[in-house]
Amino acid sequence: MLALTGGLVLTSLDPVELHAADVVIRGGRVIGVGTAPDGAIRRDCGGCVVVPGNVCAHTHLYSALARGMPYGLEAPANFLQILQRVWWRLDRALDEESIRTSVLVGGAAALLAGTTTLVDHHASPNAIDGSLDVVADTLEGLGIRCVLCYEVSDRDGPERAAGGIRENERFLGSARPLARGLVGAHASFTLSEETLAACVDLATGKASGIHVHVAEDAADQRDARARFDAPVVRRLAQAGALTDRSLLAHCIHLEDEELALVRDAGSWVAHNPTSNMNNSVGHAATGALGEQVALGTDGIGADMFAESRSAYFRARDEDVFTSITWPLERLAVGTRVVGQAFEEAELGRIVPGAPADLAVLDYVPPTPLTGKNVAGHWLFGIEARHVRDVLVAGEAVVADRRLVRADQDKIAADATVEAERLWERLEAVPPHPFEPMGA
Repeated sequence: MLALTGGLVLTSLDPVELHAADVVIRGGRVIGVGTAPDGAIRRDCGGCVVVPGNVCAHTHLYSALARGMPYGLEAPANFLQILQRVWWRLDRALDEESIRTSVLVGGAAALLAGTTTLVDHHASPNAIDGSLDVVADTLEGLGIRCVLCYEVSDRDGPERAAGGIRENERFLGSARPLARGLVGAHASFTLSEETLAACVDLATGKASGIHVHVAEDAADQRDARARFDAPVVRRLAQAGALTDRSLLAHCIHLEDEELALVRDAGSWVAHNPTSNMNNSVGHAATGALGEQVALGTDGIGADMFAESRSAYFRARDEDVFTSITWPLERLAVGTRVVGQAFEEAELGRIVPGAPADLAVLDYVPPTPLTGKNVAGHWLFGIEARHVRDVLVAGEAVVADRRLVRADQDKIAADATVEAERLWERLEAVPPHPFEPMGA
C-alpha cells in the first residue's frame, strides 16, 4: 500500500475539485483520498499538487525522430505537399528499429511531461506486420498506458491497405494490461469504398471504434465531393464509420450538416491546435462540435500542459468569451476516451476505485491556489517542468524527474544514432505520388 501524503489533490478536472488530502493506492487503484492509514509506504508530497495523469488523444509517435530532420526538397506550398514531401516519405523509411526508437523517445517525453496515456495513430507502410506490437511492447516497457491503431490507407496500394486491416485485426485480438486498440484509417481522401467498408466491418465485429483524420484540410472535402458527391462526414456516416466509439481527428473544414452529424453520433473529436497552426490548415469550430472534444498533439510532442495552453489561447483569440475552464474540460474528455477503451469509467479522476494514473507536481504557487482558481494556475503557472513523479496503474514510472524503467540518457544517445540512419534512408525516398481527386 502506497500513500502520497501532505499534498493538494486535484481529484477531478471537470468539475474542478481540489482537496488537501493523502492519496492511498493499492493493487493499481486509488483506494482512498483522505488520511493515510498506519502501515502504508509514504511518499511525501508536501508542497506539491497531485493531479490526474494527462491524456494525449491523438498523436503519431513514428514522427518522434523528425526533430531537426534535414530537408532538401522544394518547400511545401500546401498541406497535401507537406504529406507528400515529408510525412509520407518518413513513414515509408521506417523499419522495426526506427519505430521502436521513435516510440521510446516519444513515450519517455510524454511520461516526463505528466502524460500517462497516448492515443497513437501509427503508419509504416514497409513494416506493417507486427508494428503495433513493437509500439505496445515499447510503451508498456516504459510503463505508459496506450490506445493504438494502424493507419489503413489506399495511398500505397491495395496490398498495404489489406495489410493494415490485418494488423488492426490482429492487435485487437491481443490481451494487454496497458494497451487497447482501435481501427485506424488515414482519411477519406485516401480510402476507397472497399477499404473504408473493411475498416467499418472490422470495427463493428470487434465492438471497436475507428480512429480517422477528418477534414484536416480542404482537399479532403474536395475529394469527397468529387468522388462521392457528399461531404466527408456524410460519407463516413453513410459507411457506418460514425459511432459513439469513433475518434475523429481535426474536424476543421466541416459544414453545419457535418457538425450536427458528429454531435448526433456522439463521436469523440481530437482537437490538435498546435499542429493545425503549424500546418496552416485552419481552426476547428470546437464550440459547434459538442462536448466530446478532447485534445491531442498530432505528433508534436505530448506535453498536454502546453497543448491545453495553446488550445485556450487559440480559442480565446477566436472568441473572447471562451471559459478559462474550457481546456481542463477538454483534457477531461480525453480521459473519457481512454476510459471507454479500457472500460474504466473513473479513469482520469483521483477517487476510490479509479486506476491510479496520476502526476505529482512540484508546483509552489506564488498566489493562493483554491478549487475556484485551479484553471488560472493551470494556464498561467503550471508547466511540464513541475512534474516530479508519475504513476500509471499505481506503479511509479517517473520518480524525482527521472524515468524509473528506462535510462533516459541512453534513450537520447541511441536515438541520435538511429535518427541519422533513418534520415539517410529518407534521402532515397521520393515525394509520394498520391493525389486526391479535386486536389
